[in-house]
Amino acid sequence: MDLGVSPQRTPQPRDTAAGRVPLAVVVVDTDGLVSHWSTGAGRLFGIPRAQAVGCPAGELLPVSGVLSQGDGPSAEAERADPGPALDSSLSGDFAYPAAGSARLDDPGRGRIDVLWWAYPLVGPGPERLLVLAADGARLRGAEGGEDARTRTVAPGFAAHTDFPGYPELSARLPEILPNMSVQEATRIVAQVLELGYPVLEFSHHDRIPVTPDWGVPKRAGGIPAQSEGHAADGAAAPRAVPRPELDLEYAAVRERLEFLNEVSGRIGTSLDLERTIREVTSAAVPRFSDFAGTHLRAAVLAGEGFPDGPPDVTTVWHRVWVEHNDEPGRWDDTVPVGESIAFPEHTPFFQCMVTGEPVIVPYVSEELSNRISGEFEKRDLRPLITHRSLLIVPLKARDVVLGFMVLMRRPGREPFDDMDRTTGAELAARAGLVLDNARMYTYQENVAETLQDSMLPNVEPRMAGCDIATRYLPGTRLGRIGGDWFDSVKLPGSRTALVVGDVMGHGLNSAAMMGQLRTAVLTMATMELPPAQLLRNLDDLAQRLGEQYLATCLYAVYDPIGHELQIANAGHIPPVLVRAEDGRAELLDLPTGAPIGVGQVAFETATVRVRPGDRLILCTDGLVEVRGQDIGAGLAALCASAAHPAASMDDACDTIIRALNPRDGRKDDVALLMARLNGIGDDDVAEWQLALDPREVSRARRLVRGKLLDWELPDAVESAELMVSELVTNAVKHGRTHHIGLRLVRTGALLCEVSDDEPAPASLLGVTANDEFGRGLVVVSSLAREWGTSGTARGKTVWFELALSRPSRKRTNGW
Repeated sequence: MDLGVSPQRTPQPRDTAAGRVPLAVVVVDTDGLVSHWSTGAGRLFGIPRAQAVGCPAGELLPVSGVLSQGDGPSAEAERADPGPALDSSLSGDFAYPAAGSARLDDPGRGRIDVLWWAYPLVGPGPERLLVLAADGARLRGAEGGEDARTRTVAPGFAAHTDFPGYPELSARLPEILPNMSVQEATRIVAQVLELGYPVLEFSHHDRIPVTPDWGVPKRAGGIPAQSEGHAADGAAAPRAVPRPELDLEYAAVRERLEFLNEVSGRIGTSLDLERTIREVTSAAVPRFSDFAGTHLRAAVLAGEGFPDGPPDVTTVWHRVWVEHNDEPGRWDDTVPVGESIAFPEHTPFFQCMVTGEPVIVPYVSEELSNRISGEFEKRDLRPLITHRSLLIVPLKARDVVLGFMVLMRRPGREPFDDMDRTTGAELAARAGLVLDNARMYTYQENVAETLQDSMLPNVEPRMAGCDIATRYLPGTRLGRIGGDWFDSVKLPGSRTALVVGDVMGHGLNSAAMMGQLRTAVLTMATMELPPAQLLRNLDDLAQRLGEQYLATCLYAVYDPIGHELQIANAGHIPPVLVRAEDGRAELLDLPTGAPIGVGQVAFETATVRVRPGDRLILCTDGLVEVRGQDIGAGLAALCASAAHPAASMDDACDTIIRALNPRDGRKDDVALLMARLNGIGDDDVAEWQLALDPREVSRARRLVRGKLLDWELPDAVESAELMVSELVTNAVKHGRTHHIGLRLVRTGALLCEVSDDEPAPASLLGVTANDEFGRGLVVVSSLAREWGTSGTARGKTVWFELALSRPSRKRTNGW
């Protein structure tokens, strides 16, 4: 809404017949804007709450007094002193309460005489002014009698202790306030009672307090009017002017409908289950009850899906929220929020949750209180429930009880009746629908989170020649579960594959697609496909899976011995490389292919030379994209934050996240992978060429023994000699024309590779006790931590890793 333009007023009927006259209640904040706007304000001023909240109060309220004479029944009122103007209170000129009258000329409804009260507010909250207002013409009409048209009605103030039954009067004052928290209402009520209770003065004789029953004075069955005359002074007390009975049933029904409509507007603003419960519970206090507590099945709150079967004595309920207008903390020990509890059978709570019907106890006597409290072990409910009126309503969805609300009224307030039972049931029905929506959303989100968590890898922080740190952040919007993923894959030759991808879309389907694509990448990576060919195969797979499979992907292979990266890009944002030499961060200029799933698009592999200590940062677009901004600004911020010095890899990731994460959170999910490319030095690598000669087997054993002793790894000599002997023997037997390659690599483990020109992969065969051949790989499989075989351009490589009993040399995590 444009705050500079006054909202359009909606014409409202001017019902001057005897009946309930609405009271407008408006709260204005420190900026002069409307923060609360009651239903009565909407009817009196013709502006709905949605348009009024956030607008300047001076544009909505009649700020000037009655300034001109007019014709008609209110002429006498016009000749009366209108009192101060409301704009004086709005501007903060008055530090004390003020009351007066004003005229509102509305094209759709004609002229309206408005009576108003204004209370300046102080305190920690933003509320700075409370304004009450009513239609003066309707108030005069409610007086009845032939002279009602000329009788004056003026707003004023009086001490609430001047009226009989003032404790009840002050206790019910919060009910006239618009829906707000108990703390806000309590603070405002205390100031109103201190400054003066709002009253109506009829012809300067009768003083009538404004009550929550009507929002206007009521005579019959209510608080009697007080005369300003005093018989002791010799002046005859004026005769109270009789007024006709108002339609009590009609007023009560309309009051309840207004309450339900206001509650419906307040609840369901979020699909967060606990927030929804807090909204529902808080809406009931103080307007409908003095205490409200809401319980949910523990299984529902945990997002475990729709509960099976009706509840029983073993069903565990979780107390999600409690709201009351007693002193803060009064019932924290009796009914603590967050407690899980099973309710005993012979209690009204159990009756409600089993039958699924509201349970009403108009008055909880001491005997009944003792009986109910006695059903609970180590819990005394008597101070809470004794002498109160009790209403318990079920929260149901599809005829299954998901929870229930406990509502209570204090002594002195009208006890719950059948109409309240109906109102409470309707409140619970509306809340149950919103609750079920939130429950289903929570359940689906939990399923998606579980699926996604199961698919995101546990990346090893230390790979051969590089250190890795990762972060994953779910998005903040609805359906925030997305298809972002990262991975690292151990490859032969001490190489490491680094992957980041992003499936387009969000929700369960995207998470499932992500899982399929990640598995495919993992499988093809172990086949040692070049990066461009891997993306080509992944694109073909996505097209076979369905048209909806679209994703971006960045695939890189790091060779720590050759000190190079091979990278291919499928529509993904470019990676950042931070040079260790000068700390400079740069976006790598790579050929950008189309996203995975488009089809018929070529991918290219780029080779990038790196040095030990360089850092590679891969991320998804959720980290750098901000709505309304060019992505270039986000990429520049990524480079700047990536270049910032940090004590560790984890600290470096956190620095990037903090720098690029806005205050309101990212709407999209984020995957971040950082690799520090340490490399493997020449001193940690040994290579030899062997001839296709059986005598080379013993030479291979001698070479391995000598190098391991040079590396001070005597514990690895025996096992390494045996396994190298078996692999070289197989290579000599199956090799064709070229030499055999033998390489040892020392990192956190000992890697041994034997290469030959036979393309057929080595296979582990099942052997028996009588077999003379095929035992070599059985020996390797039993002694090695890991082993495998991979194809090369010239044949194949069979490799194994041997765990070392101690680190070969001390390494540092520094930059």
